[in-house]
Amino acid sequence: MSRPLNYRLVFIAAVILISAAVEIAREYRPTFLRPDLHLYAYVGNAGDGTVSVVDLIRLGKIATIPVGPSPSGLRAHRTLNQIWGVSTDGDYAFVIDAPTSRVSARISVGLFPSALDFSADGRHVFVTASGSSALVAIDCSTGQVVGRARTGRRPVLPHVTPDGKFVLVPNREDSTLQVFNASTLSLIATIPVAKDPEQVAVLPDSSVAFVSAAGASEVSAVDLRRNVLISNLRLAGTPSALLMKPDGGELYVTLPASHGLEVVDTWRTEISDTMVLGSTPTSGTMVGNADLVYVSDSAADSVTPIAMATRHLLPPILTGRRPGPSAIDPGGDLLLVANEDSADLAVIRVRTQSLITMIPVGAQPRSIAIKLF
Repeated sequence: MSRPLNYRLVFIAAVILISAAVEIAREYRPTFLRPDLHLYAYVGNAGDGTVSVVDLIRLGKIATIPVGPSPSGLRAHRTLNQIWGVSTDGDYAFVIDAPTSRVSARISVGLFPSALDFSADGRHVFVTASGSSALVAIDCSTGQVVGRARTGRRPVLPHVTPDGKFVLVPNREDSTLQVFNASTLSLIATIPVAKDPEQVAVLPDSSVAFVSAAGASEVSAVDLRRNVLISNLRLAGTPSALLMKPDGGELYVTLPASHGLEVVDTWRTEISDTMVLGSTPTSGTMVGNADLVYVSDSAADSVTPIAMATRHLLPPILTGRRPGPSAIDPGGDLLLVANEDSADLAVIRVRTQSLITMIPVGAQPRSIAIKLF
């Protein structure tokens, strides 16, 4: 004689299965996406002159785009379906059309372009040509060069101020920071800073710029209203990455040789804290208002999450070999880390601090851009 069906157990089992299915879906698909939207990561591979396109919904590589020798500085345009980058050894900037995953333009800018940044309104992109001592402005819609200015020697990493009025250019061989009018490219000021300046971070109100100086193990603070040097802050080692807290209250500086990170109080312009992180902390990124800061440790093959409000280090998350650049997706769900020596992309779930998967990309990945379209 058959036993009566226990409907309560069936109901509980169904609830468990549905909950598991929902959890799996949440684990692999950002919740803010509609079916007709795409979320792609673009990984610049310096070793083989390509950009790998990774679908962050399906978690797999969907295209490999030849872009030219030594691609770097990948950036996603905020409104246009474009990914911009430079070919350092090809002497040009390139544009990838996101819907087709094809190069739509190559624009000659001068010798050894190093990096780029967009104007506040997204109409123009600014590129520094390190070997030509030039700052170039390009119209994003037409791909035409619309302005060019002479810089100091070996300009690197241009940075547009948050108010959109100025383009800041650090010149490594001159040890200067130059301020250009973003509309006309006319030179406003040339300000001496510490030796071998490289990266720039600016307060949200565009009042002060902080410039890392690899040759002096310092960060220079520059008053952008008076265009004068405020001070050179001595660090415990050579700076690598500058991470500005979104509210501007703190600046985080990674120090690979000193195994740590220093915190700059931007209001008082002084070092306020020092943290020991690991072997060789290099680049980093953050979630929200620096609720979590992730720092790649290239020697330990891991990324370290830091709860900055309490200065609490969370357990390191293993990645591939020699992790470097990282990025957070627009929804704050996924952390992506490019691993240069293992030629792959680590995809980490922010909510659980866990590695989801490793996706093979090209040789020596060194830059990441993410585009939602």
